[in-house]
Amino acid sequence: MPPAMTSSRDPRVRIGCAGWSIPTRHAQLFGEGDSHLARYATRFDVTEINSTFYRPHQPRTFERWAASVPAQFRFSVKLPKAITHEARLHGVGDALTTFFDSVAGLGPKFGGVLIQLPPSLAFDARLANRFFAMVRRRCAVPVACEPRHASWFEPHVEAVWQRFAIARVAADPAPLSAAAHPAGAPAEGRWSYWRWHGSPRIYYSRYGDDALEALARVLRERGRVRAPAWCILDNTAHGHAVEDAARVQEFVAGLKKDSG
Repeated sequence: MPPAMTSSRDPRVRIGCAGWSIPTRHAQLFGEGDSHLARYATRFDVTEINSTFYRPHQPRTFERWAASVPAQFRFSVKLPKAITHEARLHGVGDALTTFFDSVAGLGPKFGGVLIQLPPSLAFDARLANRFFAMVRRRCAVPVACEPRHASWFEPHVEAVWQRFAIARVAADPAPLSAAAHPAGAPAEGRWSYWRWHGSPRIYYSRYGDDALEALARVLRERGRVRAPAWCILDNTAHGHAVEDAARVQEFVAGLKKDSG
């Protein structure tokens, strides 16, 4: 199967993986390139940078990555765990400034920010409003948040998503049923965001075609040209993210063809 060409992609949907590792068994899905990232970008037009969760990078690293991919390619960047898991959103103004100063090296290819919260972090309206206000003072790009404590899925939290134009992630496996569906403000936030981590074994399991085809249908129904649906496959431990992302891409393309 040849690499997907940019012209065949649906502008309402962006599909990719967490990271840009290419297992040898899937090398035929990609074109040529000077680096793994450049090769990855021959097939997919988005990637999620997870390494920023664990350690900082220099601006020149982001600049190099941005220079490796085509103009239409976009990166989402995961907020550091020092902010979300260690500080638990308290007193993080300086850390947010440092983070956004570094990722500025991506330039116009900086597609958005992913904020994953620890499962033990309960919703606190004052803290949430203060934190997201700090984020919004430092960036205008789309922001997605993946909360995992049940309190973040109560109806009153919707006001926070709307106030700061935050897209709540649709996750699989979902810690509770509401977490499987996107929420928030895609029109203002300019995206909706799916993260599929592998099921039943998180990070390891691959998905069957039935699940991937159903996902493709939801993505195409939800996505808009000005508010695209992003889908990141995070089941990377055994290299299944690449094949699953490619299958979702094929299903989306088939839906596009069927609709004319």
